[in-house]
Amino acid sequence: MGYISKFEDLRVWQKSHDLVKRIYSKQEIAFPTNEKYGLESQLKRVLISVPANIAEGSRRQHPKELVQFLNISLGSLSEARYYFLLCKDLGFLSEESYNEIYQECVIIDKMLDSLILRIKQKK
Repeated sequence: MGYISKFEDLRVWQKSHDLVKRIYSKQEIAFPTNEKYGLESQLKRVLISVPANIAEGSRRQHPKELVQFLNISLGSLSEARYYFLLCKDLGFLSEESYNEIYQECVIIDKMLDSLILRIKQKK
């Protein structure tokens, strides 16, 4: 059995999953057709890896392994934040949407940091 029994109960997983759904469903980023397999694909791939790594790490046997996967999620989130900034700067994403998404990313980042700290303190 892993360190966390059910990743779906983690608020940080729920928030990151909601962000993925937002990007897939709202179509608020107006990617040009030629970016379908470029920036759009890269952003979605890295964004999906945030909750995916939380889920994978939750089933690891040791806290150190879970922390490793949570750190990977943090790295992926940082990469996604850059892609969101790039989308805004290229005119694919409005300033208002960017600010909302950025705030969601900041919250997820803080939640991941807090979870990592709690796990390290319990060791």
